[in-house]
Amino acid sequence: MRVLLVEDDPMIGEALQGALKDASYAADWVRNGQSALTTLGCQHYDLVLLDLGLPGKDGVEVLTSIRAKDNPIPLLIITARDSLDDRLRGLDGGADDYVLKPFEMAELLARMRAVLRRKGGNAAPALSNGVVSLDPATREAAVNGSSPVQLSHREFSLLQALLVRPGAILSRNDLENRIYGWGEEVESNAVEFLIHTLRRKLGSDVIKNVRGVGWLVSKNV
Repeated sequence: MRVLLVEDDPMIGEALQGALKDASYAADWVRNGQSALTTLGCQHYDLVLLDLGLPGKDGVEVLTSIRAKDNPIPLLIITARDSLDDRLRGLDGGADDYVLKPFEMAELLARMRAVLRRKGGNAAPALSNGVVSLDPATREAAVNGSSPVQLSHREFSLLQALLVRPGAILSRNDLENRIYGWGEEVESNAVEFLIHTLRRKLGSDVIKNVRGVGWLVSKNV
């Protein structure tokens, strides 16, 4: 999944971006509110992490602009502002969660997973199409209740992108956009290689190819 991180502090931003990548997210980082809005206007993201104390257009203004466009993207505020008024303003303004700095990365990742589940209408911790299940907390996949298999970061990201929308065909470009962030080198056969390794681990029928269009996992059965 692809995350937009909006954070003006260089030390915090660098640490968060690295931790998100280690957790299998494609993470892009911008440092001010206007850049966040511009980026959201031209790139698909699955979730936004938004600081409030930004230069120029602050986080509350960014949040207001996003929700004024009826953009339902999952959004978590990450901030040191701990007053009740700030928290109420953020949550009432359309944020899905409000996380106070400093925080443990494990808690932030858990809150991100919870928000993504709620937005996706899925209360269960694992993604599943009835055949293959994927646990975002452990990056393990299982087929028909068999013993779970550990996936690499990018194998997990690709399978997650497909399982979020079972039955939907995702093109090579769709999958690359969800697996790779800015500045990451993408080899021409990277998607095909990841699908090959996933099929080897989980079975040849788990991911289906629609020739000339893309790939899918079957819809819930």
